[in-house]
Amino acid sequence: MLQIRFRPFLLALSIGFVSALFCEWINTPLPWMIGPLFATAAARMGGTSLACPVRVREAGQWAIGAALGLYFTPAVVRVLASYSGYIVLGVLFALVLGAACGWLLHKVSGVDRTTAFFAMAVGGASEMANQGERHGAKVDRVAASHSLRIMMVVAIIPFLFKFQDIRGLDTFVPGARVVHYGGLLALIGLTILGALLFKRMKSPNAFVLGPLAITIALTASDINLSALPEWMVHLGQLFIGISLGTRFTPEFLHTAPRYLVSVAFCTLVAMAIAAAFAFGLAHISGIHPATAILATSPGGIAEMSLTAKNLQLGVPIVTAFHVTRLAALVISIGPLFRLAQRLKNRHG
Repeated sequence: MLQIRFRPFLLALSIGFVSALFCEWINTPLPWMIGPLFATAAARMGGTSLACPVRVREAGQWAIGAALGLYFTPAVVRVLASYSGYIVLGVLFALVLGAACGWLLHKVSGVDRTTAFFAMAVGGASEMANQGERHGAKVDRVAASHSLRIMMVVAIIPFLFKFQDIRGLDTFVPGARVVHYGGLLALIGLTILGALLFKRMKSPNAFVLGPLAITIALTASDINLSALPEWMVHLGQLFIGISLGTRFTPEFLHTAPRYLVSVAFCTLVAMAIAAAFAFGLAHISGIHPATAILATSPGGIAEMSLTAKNLQLGVPIVTAFHVTRLAALVISIGPLFRLAQRLKNRHG
């Protein structure tokens, strides 16, 4: 029974690992996430039985959260404090962008307003699906929309940046750059405790935000226990890639094709608007345009921060923008939806 239960996961892991090596060989951006994501998604939609346990996804999130926090040195924290007003502006933009694209999705797909609103909100799939369910949205449509959005953002932005040779233009150096195995064990223990604490508090993305908070607190205090070995970061990307890819089901392409095409169209519109906003933000703030694009793109924390890390583009700035946006969205999405409903009822 144990073998039967783990067979779909082991197969997903094998497909992801081989595809990551292949993508590394052909020199794609983010090979350890993009390869597993697309290979497992294709296999899953082709009818192959694949699975990624929640604990595996959480292990991947832990590795990414811990690695990102190492960039928040005291000097970087001071820089980020000077950008706090722009981060708030980016959050407000994301909320407006999600609402506008939700309206657009309703118009072009015919899906109900509630489902469209939560489907295009720029947040995590599970959080938006849960929030949508509370307000009567079609959960399967909301989840499908976010899966497609993340896949498109991960596919388009890193490849565009690689094609334009945009790399190493806004480099930040982590506080800990050498692996010390005693310090690494302490870092692992502390960050796992942080993840469990955030999960107990029912925080979204607890296994990203918990380790991230702990490593930020340590690094900002100039306590550099250890760097994370590169193989740990690769494994984290592999786990996140297969967790995203296995969300796609054999029915994904066969159910509501008009809706999926509409989501793809709205995602492209959102990415174009976000890029235009990013150039404006870069002009007034002094943030590098490539960093601003990653910071304001409609992707997730892990995916966009990993892209920034891989391409050496303002890792702490991108992370700060996305973490603040996620927190604001989770807190405000319910009240925003109720406000939208009241405005709709008032104006017929």
